[in-house]
Amino acid sequence: MKVEYQDEGVIDVIKKQVSQLGYSVDYHNDDHTVKTIFRIDGMDCADCAQKLQKRVGALPAVKDVSVNYGAAKMTVVHDGSAITDISEAVRKSGYSATVESGTSSRSVEEASFWSRNQKAVPTLISGTLFILGWLLSFFELIPESTSNVFYAAAMISGGYRIAKTGLYGLKSRTIGMDLLMTIAALGAALIGEWEEGAAVVFLFSLGETLEAYTMDRTRRSIRGLMDLSPKEALIRRGSHEMMLHVDQIEINDIMIVKPGSKIAMDGVVVKGASAVNQAPITGESIPVEKQTGDDVFAGTINEHGSLEVRVTRRSQDNTLSRIIHLVEEAQAQKAPSQRFVDVFAKYYTPIVLVVALGIAIIPTVFLNQPFDVWFYRALMMLVVSCPCALVISTPVSIVSAIGNAARNGVLIKGGTHLERLGAVNVIAFDKTGTLTRGIPKLNQIVAFGQYKDDDVLSVAAAVEKQSEHPVAKAIVKHAQERNIEILESSHFTSFPGKGAKATIQGTTYYIGNPRWFIHELNVSLETAKTTIQNMEQQGQTVMILGTDVEAIAVFAVSDEIRPESRKTLQVLKQEGIERMVMLTGDNRGTAQAVAAELGEIDVQSELLPQAKLTAVRELMERHGSLAMVGDGVNDAPALATATVGIAMGAAGTDTALETADIALMSDDLSKLPFAIRLSRQALNIIKQNIAFSLLVKAIFLILIFTGSSTLWMAVLADTGSSLIVIANGMRLLKSKP
Repeated sequence: MKVEYQDEGVIDVIKKQVSQLGYSVDYHNDDHTVKTIFRIDGMDCADCAQKLQKRVGALPAVKDVSVNYGAAKMTVVHDGSAITDISEAVRKSGYSATVESGTSSRSVEEASFWSRNQKAVPTLISGTLFILGWLLSFFELIPESTSNVFYAAAMISGGYRIAKTGLYGLKSRTIGMDLLMTIAALGAALIGEWEEGAAVVFLFSLGETLEAYTMDRTRRSIRGLMDLSPKEALIRRGSHEMMLHVDQIEINDIMIVKPGSKIAMDGVVVKGASAVNQAPITGESIPVEKQTGDDVFAGTINEHGSLEVRVTRRSQDNTLSRIIHLVEEAQAQKAPSQRFVDVFAKYYTPIVLVVALGIAIIPTVFLNQPFDVWFYRALMMLVVSCPCALVISTPVSIVSAIGNAARNGVLIKGGTHLERLGAVNVIAFDKTGTLTRGIPKLNQIVAFGQYKDDDVLSVAAAVEKQSEHPVAKAIVKHAQERNIEILESSHFTSFPGKGAKATIQGTTYYIGNPRWFIHELNVSLETAKTTIQNMEQQGQTVMILGTDVEAIAVFAVSDEIRPESRKTLQVLKQEGIERMVMLTGDNRGTAQAVAAELGEIDVQSELLPQAKLTAVRELMERHGSLAMVGDGVNDAPALATATVGIAMGAAGTDTALETADIALMSDDLSKLPFAIRLSRQALNIIKQNIAFSLLVKAIFLILIFTGSSTLWMAVLADTGSSLIVIANGMRLLKSKP
């Protein structure tokens, strides 16, 4: 048995569970590696995250490392002895690291940001000394030499951590902002500009602290979801009831959920009925009625009735934990615009460093210009060369947008999908289960010849009872409601997109769509032609029951349109979606009837699964990009082929949750316009941030060459632009459906 784990503590748990099953287990690690996940505090710069990844990756015991800036997490594969070295490397980089338990993704009680952030106290001391020295000097209460002592103390108290981090980065051959600021501050002191040097240190430290605070708020907006799920639950085992921590609760335990309390575990209701507020999972504002057999999710709230729930997932595997895990993974994926910025910054910073060196040397050596003037300008170039605002412009927007979407019941699986959705102008919809409720109802039976309605219903139900198709279930349900005997069948065979057959009392019966009977079974439907046409004109799906010789009955089934579908299509049109197409395997008459009721939508009907995939490809060739909305299972090929695949009703559905590019957690199509609007807003904000960052750089490069800037102004501009970019990106957290 091969098991992948994140924490060695899980080994004892596995041994215990295997022992309880009656087996013994010996543990050995084939490749002698362990995967450990660290939470990183204080990581406020995307460029710094890349440098941290490089530093930790250089450790001899580390095999692989990946830093997720958006989630402030670092995943390290190592030989099992490197945790102390990794933590030390993180500390020297200016951050703190804590190991995240692999047995539970639940957040733990934490101290406030200000008490656990390493930058807050040095910033406060540095700022106090700087302001005190400046005020005493401004009012001429002390001589300049004494004020310089205050400035030097401000530089030491606020700059010690910065210099230490910068020098440590230099050892691992990375040039970070900490090193550039250290050089700038020491350079200012070297030419006697103590006030400037102290201002550089204080403003840079203050900016880092504020950036860390704002990013911490963004990240915790998602981690805070975990706090919605209680840490304990009332469990009944046998005749005993006990309060257990969620990590001690096993699958198939019976959980008792009292009125007004939160549900701690995913499970299935086995007794009771109630309304459950599912907003944390699906974004639904109205509580959903639950009864025996219905799924419930951890983190949701039981409104009034008492429920008994059989646990179906462990705490670390519940839907809420998986959503948080998937969101954090999505935040780590780089969008196309972010990859462009990373490449740009990779070449931009070295070029500016070379320019700064040229500014310090060329005018002095070759043009006989004063050294201190051009050296000062070179220091400003070092400060301006920092790409922090530019590099952070995209990820902060991606993190905010994906986090907000998750809290409102829309799971976006990465920045790439977010950007692609924002560029989509054409949407294709599956009909059944997407635009309609997906719960067909048998409305009419027409039997031919000597056959009676109850007889043909009995035969049809006997064929369809082994099928999972929604229409088949509608026929079986109707037979059960009318207490019709369902005969025994054998040799059942399903024909996807066509129908099914089975042998009943020695005769093989077929049930399926009219096209199948005419074109493949070669059965004449002339006697049923008028009946079929009338049913299809009414917007009903027609199923034929017969043998390989004749048709013996026609069944009319209809699927109710979702109440929000028509309004959603109207809103999408207002949002700028140019074309919407319904792709369905239903007959033309049924499809046209549904489209007429919906409005604002084109139709392609009578499509087999392969034809639906072809239709998606043709639409993409014609329009460039396409979003496909389906149930995430039956339309998997079409969803995978589309530019963006969007799955409906993904809560509790493993396939949709894992495979879709975007998942609407509830069966609520009205979430789709929100997702599109949010993605377009994110695209606009990303463009604004990139343009603003580059504009600030360009302006200050001009000011430096004209001698109109000062060192502290350059630092203030760099720090200020980073904060403005972060604040602009965080606006996406407030966008509502």
